[in-house]
Amino acid sequence: MTKTHHERGAIGALLTGLGLTVAATVLPYVDRATSHLLADHIRAGYPAYTQARVDSAVSSYLVLLSVIGVLGVIAWLWMIWAVKADKRWARPAATVMFVLGACVGLTGLLTRDTSGETGMPPALGWAGMAPCLAALLAVTCLWRRPRASGRG
Repeated sequence: MTKTHHERGAIGALLTGLGLTVAATVLPYVDRATSHLLADHIRAGYPAYTQARVDSAVSSYLVLLSVIGVLGVIAWLWMIWAVKADKRWARPAATVMFVLGACVGLTGLLTRDTSGETGMPPALGWAGMAPCLAALLAVTCLWRRPRASGRG
């Protein structure tokens, strides 16, 4: 069976979202090795922190962001499979995944910690939101395409 334009667009958007999620997951590690944006953000919010406490906070963020990233990659792969297999539940599942991802991304972008600043530097927070744009496009493509076979 040939894929419709909307289905190809949805799969392309899902693959783009997967790539953006991998990039957003790797970015804090690149930051730690190069610009130290996260460490500087923590240090600015908590000037009394020792370097050891800043490093510990950065490590905690890296673990948290890695777990979120791995869960995101699993979700993207699952949705890519569901769309390619033309599963009946792919549209609502993609919509739920989009809402969950947007909530996680907005939480990282907007949540303020005890210092009064956002927990994450804005650049890293916005990087976490980038996959949501691909998810929005994928969901739009999925809901615009006609249901073909209605398998499982």
